[in-house]
Amino acid sequence: MVRFLINTLIFFGSAALGLWITSMVLDGFTIDFTGLLVAAVIFTVAQWILSPLIFKMATKYANAFLGGVGLVSTFVALLITSLVVDSLAIDGVGTWIAATVLVWLVTALATWLLPMIFLKKAVDNRRD
Repeated sequence: MVRFLINTLIFFGSAALGLWITSMVLDGFTIDFTGLLVAAVIFTVAQWILSPLIFKMATKYANAFLGGVGLVSTFVALLITSLVVDSLAIDGVGTWIAATVLVWLVTALATWLLPMIFLKKAVDNRRD
């Protein structure tokens, strides 16, 4: 249960970081602070539901598509989030594409790096 909670917090943090960085980098991607928190929750839940579903569908129907599962689930999660969160605005096809790639990249890196940072500290504290 503790591991699940830690993973949830890490993924939420990576989603918030990805959305925030994207809003800072792309002119057509805007969100306010309150919307960022709500969007991060919705995005996190959507990703958790969509990633395994899209992976199974790609495995069953289009094996060549497996490499793009993360990008597709990120795009769909962004779409759902933008429909639910009024303060999230993504303008233009180019912004949608760039936002999908940027959010995917930041969340992928953060979910890989954050556990190493936080769990290493926890392991070091237990050893002391």
